[in-house]
Amino acid sequence: MRLRRLTVAAAAVALTAVAAPARAGDATTPPGVVTVDVVGVNGSGCPQGTAEVAAAPDNTAFTVTYSNYLAQAGAGSGGTEFRKNCQLALRVHVPQGFTYAIARADYRGFAHLQRGAYGQERANYYFQGDAQTARSTHQFNGPRSDSWQASDWTAYTDLVWAPCGEDRNLNVNTELRVYTGSSNPQDLSFMSMDSTDGSVSTVYHFEWKRCPAAS
Repeated sequence: MRLRRLTVAAAAVALTAVAAPARAGDATTPPGVVTVDVVGVNGSGCPQGTAEVAAAPDNTAFTVTYSNYLAQAGAGSGGTEFRKNCQLALRVHVPQGFTYAIARADYRGFAHLQRGAYGQERANYYFQGDAQTARSTHQFNGPRSDSWQASDWTAYTDLVWAPCGEDRNLNVNTELRVYTGSSNPQDLSFMSMDSTDGSVSTVYHFEWKRCPAAS
């Protein structure tokens, strides 16, 4: 697959608005340029060319923006339409002497759920060669027809750090599911993690620390 490197400008304002406040004792955000390369894309929620990745210019986070990520149920939806997923393999290039972990992830989209229907957003992320982290699940119940948001936080003591001095892919997995539940199966319910204008993005917040000095 052709390697893609995407620019940072489009997500700058949104990333600044949602960046988590710094905690006492955190490592200084590294100087220089952090880039994120997409080295693998797979899943029904992100057909080729429908997922864009951008690093924040202040090195605090990166965004993933989807343009065709929608799960639906009812109203004659196909048997597999109730579940959509996306698996991204990302190569994060960081300044020498630093390593990173994902401290928080913010997921956003739109949900139209009939009374009795419900939708779920699931996610996890892990480094190539490491065991997968626990998959978080957020549920949204109908009736509702509005934007949704969910966040996953990791305590500092539980952070999983990229190995210093090694190039390991960061694997990011997400999933949407919609169930008709007790709603009328002829009524459509859906849940998306996309935006027609590109303004809705998933945001992954970095935590930084310095690598041990070579002996």
